[in-house]
Amino acid sequence: MTPDPPLRADARRNREKLLVAAEQVFAEQGVTASTEDVARAAGVGVGTVFRHFPTKEQLIEAVYHARLARLADLADQLAASADPGAAFAEFFTTTVEGAATKNALVDALARAGVTTDSPEVGQWVRRALGVLLTRAQEADAVRPDVTLPDLLGLLVGTSRAVEHLSDDPAARVRVVRVVLDGLRPPGAQKVD
Repeated sequence: MTPDPPLRADARRNREKLLVAAEQVFAEQGVTASTEDVARAAGVGVGTVFRHFPTKEQLIEAVYHARLARLADLADQLAASADPGAAFAEFFTTTVEGAATKNALVDALARAGVTTDSPEVGQWVRRALGVLLTRAQEADAVRPDVTLPDLLGLLVGTSRAVEHLSDDPAARVRVVRVVLDGLRPPGAQKVD
């Protein structure tokens, strides 16, 4: 397979504008929003959308992968934090807060028969999250028996749980705090 040729600077900017606009439009209107809405939000013509993303599924997939890449970047940045426990809690909270849109993207792709597997991005996210987890455990901010698969399961479960509380922001915050409290070793100081 031959790699795609690099994009010109203006085409790269348009692609980035489209991804940002699509994520915003999908978050506000859901994944049933039209490509015309995305083009309008990006300030480009609909033809530009289809030049970069020949199908809506490809656009949704690109938005999903961009979100995962940002999460991995965030985990990498937080891994350097002087307070590993607070960094871990921030990543967990940020991931759960953004999960409704991510879950809608994944569900739309699944309905279209598109897999969301991206081995490179998935490995990057798992590696970065593993570093956050290890640092938080070494700082006695997370129980030592929690494994990366445990944490991934808790992130998925908590993300799905808070979707059902969309009308109650205080309840969403409580659910995340309960999970974070459960991840702390007995007697560990709570992070607010």
